[in-house]
Amino acid sequence: MSSVPPPRSGQEPELPERPSGAPRFTPPVSPTPGPTPGPPPGPPAQPSPPGGSDGDGRPRFVVADAEQPPGEPETAWRGWMAPLALFGAFVVAFLGQAVILAVGSIFGMDASDPSPAANIVATLFQDAAFVGVAILFARSVGPVTPRQFGLQRTPWGPAIGWSVLVALSFYLLSGLWGALIDVEGNDQLPDSLGVDRSTVAFVAVCVLVTVIAPLAEEFLFRGFFFGALRNWSGVWIAAIITGVVFGGIHAGGTDVEYLPPLMLLGFLLCVLRWRTGSLLPCIGLHAFNNAIAFGVTAADWDAWQVILLVVGAVAVSLLLCRPLLDLGAQGRRRAAT
Repeated sequence: MSSVPPPRSGQEPELPERPSGAPRFTPPVSPTPGPTPGPPPGPPAQPSPPGGSDGDGRPRFVVADAEQPPGEPETAWRGWMAPLALFGAFVVAFLGQAVILAVGSIFGMDASDPSPAANIVATLFQDAAFVGVAILFARSVGPVTPRQFGLQRTPWGPAIGWSVLVALSFYLLSGLWGALIDVEGNDQLPDSLGVDRSTVAFVAVCVLVTVIAPLAEEFLFRGFFFGALRNWSGVWIAAIITGVVFGGIHAGGTDVEYLPPLMLLGFLLCVLRWRTGSLLPCIGLHAFNNAIAFGVTAADWDAWQVILLVVGAVAVSLLLCRPLLDLGAQGRRRAAT
């Protein structure tokens, strides 16, 4: 309460007489208890970036992508991590292939002409290297969660709509490219893996091409590579670079005429990841495309067989992601509590 009696309505409080010329003195009033005043109005404080600060008050990391979809977590991945992770993945894959060839040579295999089994195992090891190296680089700057790579649920409507738009764009533009240059090349990978040698090899290659490859390649390229570059350059430059690199790595097993369409596919899959905020549509569309290519070119199947392969490949690819989605959901619930 105030220590001075309140004045009457419309009348100032009387003050004691003071000598002529002395300054007027107003007795102090003790503050009335009340709520502690809050901070002055202004823009809300921004949270600290994932990388902390360098000691001089400046953030160590700032996300460059201002158009990141809501619900997709920011990461502290640097742009230089993208090419270094890709290089590291191929180094690990090369070392693994060397070990596989050495073991095969012990059992009489000609290292200059590897058997289909050796090629299949080496390709599986390469896909594992794609995933493992991406996780290692992500862990170098903080904890790793599936959501950072885009492994999170997304609304079905926008996901299907954007997937259809991307697929139509890809097949239209790649069809125009094929008509323009009269493409006669072929994908050499299924033949090198021995699809025509045995039923076991055929089934193994089918699973490898239509399920394992989409999972591993999307995890590395759209999950980590594109994410790291996007933090450095924004969406469009990152998507262009990722698309060119994605097409370029297929140069060894695909005729050169097919590389530009693969670069276009890599670019469009980045756009799909960006617009949906999830890696799941990219995995599904990648499996869809690989299943069509395998069923038509490698297996030479009828239309109904190709359709069954497409449905099976997309379903299995997405179901394999289910445990990671559940793991991410459990982590968010624990963080909330």
